[in-house]
Amino acid sequence: MTRPQLLIDTDPGVDDALAILMAHAHADVAGLSIAAGNVGLEHTVHNARVLVDLLGASTPVFPGCATPLVRLPEEDAAFVHGRDGFGDVGFPQPGIAAADEAAALALLRLTRERPGELTLVALAPLTNVALALRLDPTLPQRVRRLVVMGGAVTGQGNTGRVPAEFNIGFDPEAAHVVFEAFGDFDLVDWELTLRHAFDEDAFDGWLSAGDKRAAFYGSICQVARRTNRERGRRGIIAADALAMAVAIDPAVVVRSERRAVAVELDGRLTRGATVVDWAGRLGRPINANVVLELDQDRFAAMVREALGAG
Repeated sequence: MTRPQLLIDTDPGVDDALAILMAHAHADVAGLSIAAGNVGLEHTVHNARVLVDLLGASTPVFPGCATPLVRLPEEDAAFVHGRDGFGDVGFPQPGIAAADEAAALALLRLTRERPGELTLVALAPLTNVALALRLDPTLPQRVRRLVVMGGAVTGQGNTGRVPAEFNIGFDPEAAHVVFEAFGDFDLVDWELTLRHAFDEDAFDGWLSAGDKRAAFYGSICQVARRTNRERGRRGIIAADALAMAVAIDPAVVVRSERRAVAVELDGRLTRGATVVDWAGRLGRPINANVVLELDQDRFAAMVREALGAG
């Protein structure tokens, strides 16, 4: 089977790290475009370089936007990922350097060089992708698929604003730009990731059986695991890994529904909420394939292989 060709926009981040390990195990990765989100840009760029170094890969790392398009964020996710985004383990400076090219420009260049070949996997706030669209609105015509990890399709978010999910809530204007520009994308939302969490004991078994990738991941995920337990979340929640599974192997999707999806920009209590027109009342064009169920065993097998425990 031909390996998928991926271009990943990301803000590493513990769950981003697992997704990037999966991508390099199962696909060819044209580049990592980096945004601020889980933690600040200095940390997310450093963490991407640490991952590429760990994998011995030649994947270029393109630094991107340090802030959202319009408003400064109200919160980051350092309380989940650690202050440095990688569990405060304290990795030294990696051997590889970041590229000089800005992330938005790299997204445009790579899709021009390889039109129709690359699946764009958006694991971060959508700032870089939105900026690329503002520079060149024809970007969607050159992307093979867009897979977005973001949103909370029935309003059970994970931010200080109840309906909002972190990636969309961090930069709602960017999400609005992207959702309006792409006429057909896959949406993997926060609530889906909660339904597809891994059993903790089983996951620990994979970490014990794996190679250096498993040892690395086991070291960076401790803060996130403790925080999730304190918040009453059960199991290993692997949001970005779930989106990566959809990007690598569309057949992992068991159930989905095509719906019109938009982003709330103005609500005092609902800014950043993902609005899904479930009943088709708004007359808006259908733009999203909302993923509702995955083959859990197939997903687990992909993660085990990425950890060297396959």
